[in-house]
Amino acid sequence: MFGHGNSPDGAFTGHGTGFYDVMARFVLRRVYRRLARDIAAEAPQGVTILDVGTGPGVLLVELARQRPDLKLKGVDLSADMIAAARRNLAPFADRAEAITGDVTDLPLPDASVDVIVSSFSLHHWADPEAAVPELARVLRPGGRVIVYDFTRGPFDKLIDTARAQSVLHAQSPQRGPIRTGIPFGHQGVKLVLSA
Repeated sequence: MFGHGNSPDGAFTGHGTGFYDVMARFVLRRVYRRLARDIAAEAPQGVTILDVGTGPGVLLVELARQRPDLKLKGVDLSADMIAAARRNLAPFADRAEAITGDVTDLPLPDASVDVIVSSFSLHHWADPEAAVPELARVLRPGGRVIVYDFTRGPFDKLIDTARAQSVLHAQSPQRGPIRTGIPFGHQGVKLVLSA
């Protein structure tokens, strides 16, 4: 969970995937359920949501349970994580999918999603500045990017790049603390950017 860079490391491949999958589904389940409630409360009816850095897809599973009207997509660098996400999302296969991809080169068409979320993966992104135009490219007009991460996440890089490139700035960025619910008291931040 605390690796760095846009490449899957040992924590997100092989046996590490199985360990993280179990952690996400059981130990961190309440965290994902809390984030899903927050997203579900803000998402308009019937929209498409993209989860960047989806890992084993637990956030998407929680969203699928809470909002049957949503179309859900997950992207992750790790093919092993995507395999786990596909297993976890199998009961929702008619409206949820997981694909291997990088936040700096998303395997999606232009203007194809309404809401982009990322939960605790931003601090892993090797080049958050390069991610900004990709997030803007796949987001439909009027869409939102909602990023949850630890306080050390490079939020300022996202905000500054969006401002410099005149994207994701339909409204002023909204940034505030969140209760993560993660054991051992990790603090969190929620950032919202608007197309």
